Amino acid sequence: MAKQSLQLGIIKEGKIPIDRRVPLIPQQVKTLLETYPEVVVKCQRSDIRCFSDEEYEQAGALLVDDVSDCDIILGVKEVPLSMLANGKTHFFFSHTIKKQEYNRKLLQTILEKQIRLIDWECLTNKNGKRLIAFGHYAGIVGAYNGILTYGKRFNLFHLRPAHTCFDLEDLKTEFRKVDLPKIKIILTGGGRVSKGAMEVLDGMKIRKVSPAEFLEEHFNEPVYTQLNSRDYNERIAGGIFDRDEFYAHPDRYRSSFLPYAKKADLLIAGAYWDPRAPVLFNKEDISAKDFKVKVIADITCDIEGSIPSTKRPSTIEDPVYDYNPSNDRVEEAFTDEGNITVMAVDNLPCELPRNASEDFGKEFLAHIMPNLVGEDVDGIIERATIANEGSLTDRFSYLQDYVDGN
Repeated sequence: MAKQSLQLGIIKEGKIPIDRRVPLIPQQVKTLLETYPEVVVKCQRSDIRCFSDEEYEQAGALLVDDVSDCDIILGVKEVPLSMLANGKTHFFFSHTIKKQEYNRKLLQTILEKQIRLIDWECLTNKNGKRLIAFGHYAGIVGAYNGILTYGKRFNLFHLRPAHTCFDLEDLKTEFRKVDLPKIKIILTGGGRVSKGAMEVLDGMKIRKVSPAEFLEEHFNEPVYTQLNSRDYNERIAGGIFDRDEFYAHPDRYRSSFLPYAKKADLLIAGAYWDPRAPVLFNKEDISAKDFKVKVIADITCDIEGSIPSTKRPSTIEDPVYDYNPSNDRVEEAFTDEGNITVMAVDNLPCELPRNASEDFGKEFLAHIMPNLVGEDVDGIIERATIANEGSLTDRFSYLQDYVDGN
């Protein structure tokens, strides 16, 4: 007996501002169809994707105006309520698992329409490591934007904005324009984001030094250091830093970041921040005369989070603003030398949509697709399922009060 076909739909991104990324690029659709003959791929016509409808058609996808008849519908950003397909399986970044107020209606509608919601952010292996993400390209663009902003603030050089470059290779041609004085740069984090950021800093031939060297030595060239949680958090009760304890009980720790802020000119923030964890520094610290940081590229973009100068997200079209530490307010970029210039674009991978989409699709084919067509090994799909058949799953039952409006 022949296998029943599985219909996979690629939805047109409907969220505003426009997102040009895709979950699968055309070549990956071709690979998928060759690997899984029982799968049919439908592609909703779109004039905004970074790849054309014709490229998808040539790869073997069926171009359609509506993908609501598909078994599984793949997207990137939150799907507008009117585009949610009753009783179907949707994959997208829902931004609901932290009870984000602005998406309450989205989750309510998903439950009403008895949709099976699988969130990309929640797809992990049995050890809890994420299997699919855009973080690497957030790091690449975030670090690039940080250097671009520093050059612009001090009128040192001018780089093309990342979103005007065709792809990563085109972006890298800008690296040779970078001519920095002997500044010190901090990069926080040890995951995908920071690895992407290091790709840029290393590509610009900026020397990496240890945290100790960063604090104690003088250099005749620009340098950067990478800080992990242990480098800027200390136990309140004293004793050595315990990584497992820090992630389980971050409230037992306080920030020890200020010595670095007194030495650094540019901060690139790429570390995940738990709201229970200490902030890097506070408003009073910024106002101190020995606080040296003048430009912050906040890739994490936690509003009123670990970095108090990140007062709001910025946009690709208008990526920077100034923070005035004397009145705790946002001002127009580059208006006062006493201000801190902040880059806090909250959708950085959108600036290199072709590369970001290719990496994302590669991880989908390797880690997710086999679990969709075959056995869900290690419960990868099950763990990432937020809602199914009109109810929250056990793992996400904590969202019920959020859904109820409490």
